[in-house]
Amino acid sequence: MRNAGSRTKGESPALLLCGVRKAFADVVAVNHLDLEVAQAECFGLLGPNGAGKTTTIEICEGLTTPDEGRVELFGLNWRSGASELRQRIGVQLQETQFPEKLTVEEVLRLFRSFFRRGIPLDESIRLAQLEEKRGACVGTLSGGQKQRLAMACALVGAPELLFLDEPTTGLDPQARRHLWELVDQLKQAGRTIILTTHYMEEAERLCDRVAIMDHGRVLALGTPQQLIASIGGEHIVEFAITGYESRDALADVALLRAIPGVHSHRSDAGLHQLSVRELHTAVPRIFAELDRQGLHLSEFRTHSATLEDVFVGLTGRNLRDE
Repeated sequence: MRNAGSRTKGESPALLLCGVRKAFADVVAVNHLDLEVAQAECFGLLGPNGAGKTTTIEICEGLTTPDEGRVELFGLNWRSGASELRQRIGVQLQETQFPEKLTVEEVLRLFRSFFRRGIPLDESIRLAQLEEKRGACVGTLSGGQKQRLAMACALVGAPELLFLDEPTTGLDPQARRHLWELVDQLKQAGRTIILTTHYMEEAERLCDRVAIMDHGRVLALGTPQQLIASIGGEHIVEFAITGYESRDALADVALLRAIPGVHSHRSDAGLHQLSVRELHTAVPRIFAELDRQGLHLSEFRTHSATLEDVFVGLTGRNLRDE
């Protein structure tokens, strides 16, 4: 098995972006982006709304033309190789509008007709768990069922490269887990998958590598484990002070940072966060230091460090911030 992001000698990357830029009026959505995704890799793009993820994906899919830069898929570009590329990729958009009077089966037959090869119609319906809705009109489907139909349409051509833009939005937990299992199967079959998501558990569970984006740039790139390790601690300690009125309520942050095993501190709207390596040694020392400063806790909790913590540490914003 290859390392994530690696490729054999002479093999073109599944996706290559060099200096890609896209602006809409005065807003720069993608800012001279460089990115490379290896074949058979599941690659995640993470970031809040407005980070540039969807614009980047649409450029890669050939739906949006960049103002500057080079985009290649399997060594081909959209200017000269569009017909071939459309046969080799599958796309699930963030929101797909289907004709509401067509049935699920009719929609899939239509999409299957666009490809020279693909998977049987029955299999695509089974993969999307839409057997009971096979003859139902699209207009009667729930939001989650429409999302599953969009996934089936993306798979019907047996793509080598699959773009999934927020694929589990609107799905219930059971359907989300089913989609994760499906993505695992596609990975094992050697498909390349590019995924955008707001769900950190999803990215950690599925992606070989992750790029964290904000303001059209990549802020960090690596495996989920590498990115989580980069914040310096395996755990996050969060607490709030009784009667918090200002950041000055925490009298001496430097003394907290000086505690052995504490790697960083940040505060946001009265909630303090410390990145620590070992909870069993750091927490008693944190309690002791807060007591020494005469401060009383209104909240206290801990959790294992996640990609959400990485992003907050890089940008000061949560991944689900609008």
